[in-house]
Amino acid sequence: MTQRSALADTICRTIELGVTITDAAIDGEDRTHLFCQLLDPKKSCPSCGQAGRLRDHVDREVADLPIVGHPTRLHLTVPRYTCGNDACSTSVFRADLSAIVAPRAQVTRRTTTWILRSMICDKMSVTAAAAAVGLSWNTVNTLACEAARTLAAAPARLAGVRVLGVDEHKWKHVRGQGDPSFVTVLVDLTPIVDGTGPARLVDMVAGRSKAALTDWLDARDQAFRDRIRVVTMDGFTGYRTATAESLDKARAVMDPFHVVHLAAEKLTLCRQRVQQDTCGHRGRSGDPLYGIRRTLLTRIGLLTDKQKTRLRTGLDAHDEHVAVAITYAIYQDLIDAYDQPNKRDGKIAMYKLLKRIHTGLPAGLAEVAQLG
Repeated sequence: MTQRSALADTICRTIELGVTITDAAIDGEDRTHLFCQLLDPKKSCPSCGQAGRLRDHVDREVADLPIVGHPTRLHLTVPRYTCGNDACSTSVFRADLSAIVAPRAQVTRRTTTWILRSMICDKMSVTAAAAAVGLSWNTVNTLACEAARTLAAAPARLAGVRVLGVDEHKWKHVRGQGDPSFVTVLVDLTPIVDGTGPARLVDMVAGRSKAALTDWLDARDQAFRDRIRVVTMDGFTGYRTATAESLDKARAVMDPFHVVHLAAEKLTLCRQRVQQDTCGHRGRSGDPLYGIRRTLLTRIGLLTDKQKTRLRTGLDAHDEHVAVAITYAIYQDLIDAYDQPNKRDGKIAMYKLLKRIHTGLPAGLAEVAQLG
């Protein structure tokens, strides 16, 4: 290896592949072509392990990492050997390239890694990635999907999951095709609980039923199921039943988002009931409660002085509006409990709030009573 080739290998990072550049060219499509030789080709026969005798060389072209924004092609000069073992079933074989490129693949292994990392970390589209490496959209999409499936199937990906989040997501908004419109999303919330990082996606399962979650949990090994301590979810009983049947050591809880959403729903139901009792009809423009329907659902710390005045005016417009005022106060206290920076203070605030709902509610607050 000359000093010039060593410099080129370092700049183009071909030294990481175990090859050295012998020549280079640029074609009419603005692609860089690097002609390389293996630095230390493996001469052992893949069948018997005996060292082979050099026969000839063949050229193999594969796509590699883009260089200064231009697609790159590696032309690998691959030695072919003959096996001298008469008892061996293999007569001619090539030097092993499995560390550089997969069998019959069009790209190097590190290019596949670069494509997937660019899509995940840099939010690069398939079209942009395809243009960067000089391959078709279908080829790049297939590479990314296969690499993602490989990562998803890795057992280490599920290691350390103790707090599992489960929720539904509507991913398809068109009819037909026969695929489920909803998927069950599973998220690892352990990093958030431990304060070590953000949550991470674990898997997405077609459907939003008890069977969808049960089948996924039962497909995991016993060590994973025993490690789960908490499963957060919405109010869907199917997820709760699946958790109870498949994870006997886990505790099912409703996550803060859905708890607050449920409280907001009860506040809306209370407002609508009082609206009917006082006005005899659904909300209309000019009705006190109808005019503050959105303000009621906003955190009090985010309200302007004008909104606070309108809120107070609407709640004081009728004596029967006191039910809405109490429900609104409980709704705000619930949000404040979750917003406590100290976890212990939040638990104490939530305990006092639940105790007040269980024992201290006046009559006529059926919606709030359901939160307890």
